[in-house]
Amino acid sequence: MKEKKNGYISFKESREIVKYNKTQIRYYEKLKKRKHIPEEEYLATMRNPENLVEFDDLHTFFFTDTGTVKAVDGVSFDIPAHSTVGVVGESGCGKSVTSLSLLRLVQAPQGQIVSGSIRYRTKDGACYDITKLPQDMMEKISGKEISMIFQEPMTSLNPVFSIGYQLDEVSLLHIEGATKESARQKSIEMLKLVGIANAEGVYKSYPHELSGGMRQRVMIAMALCCRPNLIIADEPTTALDVTIQAQILDLLRELKEKLDSSIMLITHDLGVIAEMADFVVVMYAGKVIETGTVFEIFDNPCHPYTIGLLKSKPVINKKVDELYCIKGRVPSAVDLPDYCYFRDRCDMCTDACAGKYPGFVQLTPTHKVACYLYDTKQS
Repeated sequence: MKEKKNGYISFKESREIVKYNKTQIRYYEKLKKRKHIPEEEYLATMRNPENLVEFDDLHTFFFTDTGTVKAVDGVSFDIPAHSTVGVVGESGCGKSVTSLSLLRLVQAPQGQIVSGSIRYRTKDGACYDITKLPQDMMEKISGKEISMIFQEPMTSLNPVFSIGYQLDEVSLLHIEGATKESARQKSIEMLKLVGIANAEGVYKSYPHELSGGMRQRVMIAMALCCRPNLIIADEPTTALDVTIQAQILDLLRELKEKLDSSIMLITHDLGVIAEMADFVVVMYAGKVIETGTVFEIFDNPCHPYTIGLLKSKPVINKKVDELYCIKGRVPSAVDLPDYCYFRDRCDMCTDACAGKYPGFVQLTPTHKVACYLYDTKQS
């Protein structure tokens, strides 16, 4: 379903879109509501036993009134155990939707995981395909083995319940045999762990009574209650001042080592990525365009978009008349072209870029890029 060039769709096209959406949503919702799913359907094998999570050709779409939004369009990357993977890209590139797909929290019924797999290795060594896992089993993993620190703590915390009530709920839901008293002790312990001095006082407080930094610490405490395998941090320092940002990042790094967890860090701040990440995944318009270690991405960026992102970051000891800005804008996720999505904004565009979307070129064992500039090395 394509939009017209003037940005409008006809009544006939609108009816076709609605009809198509109903068919697709009904199909995917029916799949999710199946009961007695055979175990072999969701059991999987990790490609690399050292990985904790493997995204493999993941497609997550939103069926809207203007057409199908391809928010995540063939994403593949790994999260190794005991490491921090930074996912970076401008707003709307699919970072958060990728993480929500991992927790199966994509806004339904419009949002659906259409195809691909997400393989996850549990604490007991079993490997599951998250996209096919029955809902009751997913509820045992979500929050307990994989937890998320959401972007806005003020909107993520319920304003009508106390901090203690919301923290206790996590323990009562996920820890077997937990009582109200043991949940209370666990909540206070976690508040102390994240550096809150007056833990008993904060336990009784409501979200509006706390500062932004304190609320973010509460969200981190909530995420760590069950000592998860993987912590998804979705822009955990957004709207915080610089000193509080540094404290939150130090806290995350310290807790990762203490709990022996992995972190999937989502941000558009390259400074945060440079400080925190072991591996970097660069996303653009729903696709992964470059992956590598943090040193490879910062010392030898290869994709023109990655180079543009790094050039647009202010440098302290360098005087410039104006900051670098990548020209143009991201293509509509409803009507994506067949060629490289960055072609119309690229300063290094070649004739080959008019062809089909480029595949990945392996530059080193850990560094790969999707760009025709390196097609001589393409396997």
